[in-house]
Amino acid sequence: MNRKVFYFSLLSIAISGCSSVSNKQASGDFDYATKQEAKEISVPVGLKTPAKKNDFFVENNINHKGPVGKDIDVRAPSLVLPVAASSRVETNNEQAKIWFDQVLDNKDLEKFIYQAVQEQLESDGVALDVIDAESKIFESQWYNDETESGFWFFETVNTTESMRFRYQLETKPHGRSVALIVTLVDYMKTDSSGGSKEINLIDKTRVEMAMLNEIVSQVDYKYRSQQQENRLMRANQQLVSFDVNAKDEPAYIVEMELDSLWSNMPIFFENYGFNVSDLNETKKIYYVDFVKPDISLWDKLWGDNVPELDLTDGKYQFILAEVKDAEERTSVTLLDENGAVLSHSLLEKLLPLMEPGLSFKNIY
Repeated sequence: MNRKVFYFSLLSIAISGCSSVSNKQASGDFDYATKQEAKEISVPVGLKTPAKKNDFFVENNINHKGPVGKDIDVRAPSLVLPVAASSRVETNNEQAKIWFDQVLDNKDLEKFIYQAVQEQLESDGVALDVIDAESKIFESQWYNDETESGFWFFETVNTTESMRFRYQLETKPHGRSVALIVTLVDYMKTDSSGGSKEINLIDKTRVEMAMLNEIVSQVDYKYRSQQQENRLMRANQQLVSFDVNAKDEPAYIVEMELDSLWSNMPIFFENYGFNVSDLNETKKIYYVDFVKPDISLWDKLWGDNVPELDLTDGKYQFILAEVKDAEERTSVTLLDENGAVLSHSLLEKLLPLMEPGLSFKNIY
């Protein structure tokens, strides 16, 4: 069974069982733990007490019940890793908790995070139970991990560890920020010395954060998959079509807001062999010169050639206008140097070459 969450924790007994060295402890001896503090110098009466500095003084008012020597856990602290887009960790929060902010406007964020939890547990082969739907509390069934020794028919189970997690979602009133909290709620361990339901605080924190990091990675994967799907949809979508403008004149209709298309048009001109000679930003008109490029054999071999538009060399106007009742659609009307609108047949003929340019598929 794939239990990646255990790889991040101390609970990989299979590793420690094969070695006499514990990854919890520092190497070397611990003689310092048994040393008694030296007494202060006794100064005879009549002599001056030497100067004493307290720069490195350690007071005795400390927790004497904590671990000493080989009992000290020297592992680096576990951290929540906000690798998913727009995820963040609260400062000074020791909980296994992370906040996600809205990334995909067409997705309900709370439902998106819940689905990530479901999918992660499904990939681990563990079921998810709804404990309190109103309070958004869910719990996993048991994660089980066994360590074995021997081989083939002589394998024996040395240790069995099982744990269950609670997942709680916390949503801001505006719905664009959702927190996920992971808590270890049940633990059992069985080995040659018997069974135990106790786990120390450090190991508990480590497995909680490891589980949370697995889900954060799942959220990141879902974001990337959705972004790839959106790119494919955009690549296959017909963003430029042939129709008429508000004056019933032949024009291209681009699925883009007017100001955005206006600001991007210089990129189109540069890639398609047009030179901008003048513009009227108020009326949204570009005045351009077109000279059919001289494309050499080497240009074609190296893929550096510009699209070969079947246009006569000369001056042209590109007039942009917002499509009525459609703020995110813009009409592009082409005029020749005499101010005549290019014909329906010519625009239709040019459409296969103009469509990728005006949709900027090769740019964004």
